[in-house]
Amino acid sequence: MPLSDIQLRNLKPKAKPYKVGDFDGLYMTVTPTGSRLWNMKYRIAGREKRLSFGAYPAISLARARQLRDEARSLLAAGSDPGEIKQERKRADRERRGITFASQAEAFIDKAHREGKAQATMDKTEWLLGMANDAFGARPITDVTPPMILDCLRRVEAKGNYETARRLRSKIGAVFRYAVANGVAETDPTYALRGALIAPTVTPRAAILDPIELGGLMRAIDAFHGQVTTRIGLHLLALLVQRPGELRHATWDEFDTEARIWSIPPARMKMRRSHRVPLPKQALSLLEELRALTGSGTYLFPSLRSWQRPMSENTLNAALRRIGYSSEEMTAHGFRASFSTLANESGQWNPDAVERALAHVEANAVRRAYSRGEHWEERVRLADWWAGYLDELRAS
Repeated sequence: MPLSDIQLRNLKPKAKPYKVGDFDGLYMTVTPTGSRLWNMKYRIAGREKRLSFGAYPAISLARARQLRDEARSLLAAGSDPGEIKQERKRADRERRGITFASQAEAFIDKAHREGKAQATMDKTEWLLGMANDAFGARPITDVTPPMILDCLRRVEAKGNYETARRLRSKIGAVFRYAVANGVAETDPTYALRGALIAPTVTPRAAILDPIELGGLMRAIDAFHGQVTTRIGLHLLALLVQRPGELRHATWDEFDTEARIWSIPPARMKMRRSHRVPLPKQALSLLEELRALTGSGTYLFPSLRSWQRPMSENTLNAALRRIGYSSEEMTAHGFRASFSTLANESGQWNPDAVERALAHVEANAVRRAYSRGEHWEERVRLADWWAGYLDELRAS
């Protein structure tokens, strides 16, 4: 006769364990200590076996019957529910032994193999280092949204809203990698969307007025710091590439005879090789620089070690020394100066200007049909820009 909840609540312990049956193999064992344990008896391959479901009332009568029915479905399909349960336990133990830090390390290794830029890898390792400090030693299956949010809130408390946003993104990437590897079930950062303070996006400061830009060029001429830093600022203004691309430039990338600087894909933001035409003013600066650093690898080596490029703060710090605040001009701002003034001149195809900046067409269809470099026009554009800066400097 099927059991009822009233019967189960009234079961009393005895001196020895005893069983009370439900139906279809489900029964309850009552122990002398008063524990009431759900079990199921079944046969497979001629052998009688037992499957445990847990204790009552944590496992209710309805839930116990549901578990029994699931086990009977496995039996009907020719599977042993006991063996499947043990396999799940083993897999769960293995997953619980895999920490967030171990998956973060595997994620970083994968990014290295994919050829991500070193600057990107440095930022990724720095961000995930904060996550590892907070919960890296925990099994990845035990990391919860509140744990992650607590880590992010500590970053936010310092006013670093954009860093917190990027950190959430990287933590999510690690979880999605773990899900793909079968060691995590979900990405808990999805539940945190909208929980962080949205950073105020402000464009990098740049001088867009020709007269003011001429004043900046004269101020760079008068810079009294390291000669290599002064040359770096001049080349940044002339060649308008990203500061990191210039800082990491190596001498073997420059063909002064052909007047071309070839930047490899690994250093480009969009992972595409990029050629930069060199005007005569840039060639003159490179000749001066070669006398100073030409025996090494980098055009702009660190003062501490020639095995590393100059710090990412060097060029911005030089702009501060000559009197330009971070609200007035940044090293990255030379690109905006070039783009604005070149387009406003009306002399150049906007696509040539964009290709000079190594920008990729946002429209996928247009990008598929617009693959040219506009090289000849860009050579003329580079010479024009260098001459224009000389005019502004002299005006």
